[in-house]
Amino acid sequence: MRLISWNVNGLRACLTKGFGEYFAQADADAFCLQETKMQPGQADFSPAGYEVYYNSAEKKGYSGTAVFTRRAPQSVRLGIGVEEHDHEGRVLTLEFERFFLVNVYTPNSQRGLTRLDYRMTWEDAFAGYLCGLDAQKPVVVCGDMNVAHQEIDLKNPKSNVQNAGFTPQERQKMTALLQRGFVDTFRLLHPDERDRYSWWSYMSRSRERNIGWRIDYFLVSERIRHNVRDADILDQVPGSDHCPVALTLEGMDEE
Repeated sequence: MRLISWNVNGLRACLTKGFGEYFAQADADAFCLQETKMQPGQADFSPAGYEVYYNSAEKKGYSGTAVFTRRAPQSVRLGIGVEEHDHEGRVLTLEFERFFLVNVYTPNSQRGLTRLDYRMTWEDAFAGYLCGLDAQKPVVVCGDMNVAHQEIDLKNPKSNVQNAGFTPQERQKMTALLQRGFVDTFRLLHPDERDRYSWWSYMSRSRERNIGWRIDYFLVSERIRHNVRDADILDQVPGSDHCPVALTLEGMDEE
């Protein structure tokens, strides 16, 4: 089973930059998007053979998630069931027979860390949500989680310690989530690989120079780590300031 996750930084814009062609080439069983920045019906993209589910922000042109899936889910949930956190379209959960697929666009703590306190509240609520699902069946979590977990996950760690996405508080929340029974699939298979990033600033030719951050993830429940066959960062795919990340699972097909 091949899964792809991509922060497209506006699906309508990405469609003008080759998204449709890449989607067809990728041949994913499920393709998860973050930062769609749209309401359903605002983009003309309905690939044959896929069902599509959206969770859009109440604020137009902001945030939002979507999943294109070849197999019909047993159920679909918008948000995490916490009113405070369910206005920005940040979580979309599809339940399949063997696992939950959770697509997330984690809030950015913003310049000056103006949203760090909210981010901490969000992190606790989201971790609780994931653990509640994990108690029922294994979980696959993907998306832009807006944190470079370790120094290896960004080009310039020393100069970014107090910047959004690399604060000690955000990194600790990721550590705590992993300690509650989840595995970072890229680091599972590539524990020491450096200079692999999924986001680059549009400034200073950052992508060309590979001055980036790894902030897009596939996490899985600890008990299905043995089902992970491949985890990759598709850093040659253009169209956004992020690139897609991919996961291949074996033994998780429907019975």
